[in-house]
Amino acid sequence: LFTLLVGPTVPLPAPPYLLEALERVEVRHSDQGRSGFQLIFKLGRGQMDIVDYQALIGPQLRPFIRVIMMVNFNAMPQVLFDGVVINQQLSPSEEPGGSRLTVTGEDLSVMMDLEEKSAEHPAQMETIIALKIIASYAQYGLIPTVIPPPSLDIPLPIERTPVQQGTDLQYLKQMAERYAYTFYVDAGPVPGVNTAYWGPPVRAGVPQRALNSGMGSESNLTSISFNYDGLRPQFVQGTVQDRTLNSQLPVRTFASTRLPLVSQPAWLTQPHARTKAFRDSGLNTMQAFSRAQAETDRAQDNVVRGSGELDALRYEAILKPRG
Repeated sequence: LFTLLVGPTVPLPAPPYLLEALERVEVRHSDQGRSGFQLIFKLGRGQMDIVDYQALIGPQLRPFIRVIMMVNFNAMPQVLFDGVVINQQLSPSEEPGGSRLTVTGEDLSVMMDLEEKSAEHPAQMETIIALKIIASYAQYGLIPTVIPPPSLDIPLPIERTPVQQGTDLQYLKQMAERYAYTFYVDAGPVPGVNTAYWGPPVRAGVPQRALNSGMGSESNLTSISFNYDGLRPQFVQGTVQDRTLNSQLPVRTFASTRLPLVSQPAWLTQPHARTKAFRDSGLNTMQAFSRAQAETDRAQDNVVRGSGELDALRYEAILKPRG
């Protein structure tokens, strides 16, 4: 069972004429960058389409209209996507019923990427700034989940003031990059509510259903493959001229702080790894170690990559990214 809700801020069930014209739904969830969706509608001339196609002149599919999609698995509704329309593509046809309207949209983080700002955040750490920015989008049901970085770097006003030059989304990702963190907006768990996550990649929590291959009737995978890249692990070493102490101190990483997903992490068992020279300047020792550790952690994230195709009916659930 598929449910479609549309509306400016609080989406309502789509009118019957839209559901009848809906031909195809495609949703793309990504763990890197924004997620998106695409709805394809069949267009035809009826009593309500004298001036123009009703789907075009109606307010339900205009740019920046909010769209929520839900599906039912075992009578349990699950939020498939929550986003806004950003593009319409009309493809008229000479054949009756051959015209198509393609509506494309992205997740709600696109609303945080519309206005460039010049703003100061005096005496505020990254976690406080992230909470403040996310709270300004409460009308979209964003609930902040902000994880403090391993090292606290409180900006003293007599030394420096964090300055934002760019959109809120750009600044959130810029701050996250310093610690190899990530920022994204995840739909659910209930319609109209979204989780705005700023923190390290999620490697703990309730596991999703198992992916089964080669198990006969219990298999839910059409295909699966894995790739191990031995050149991915990387450590950082060098020196930094501490701006506070005015002395040169060594900087070096020895391990990843990521929660391991395997019994034998690559950085621990692999005999060789790349070593990157630390060349950042204008930092104190704590900031230098944070930047170096972020480089090492980021390098471990893509040592092993898997790709495959899942039979959602047999899986009986939505396989969520970052889970």
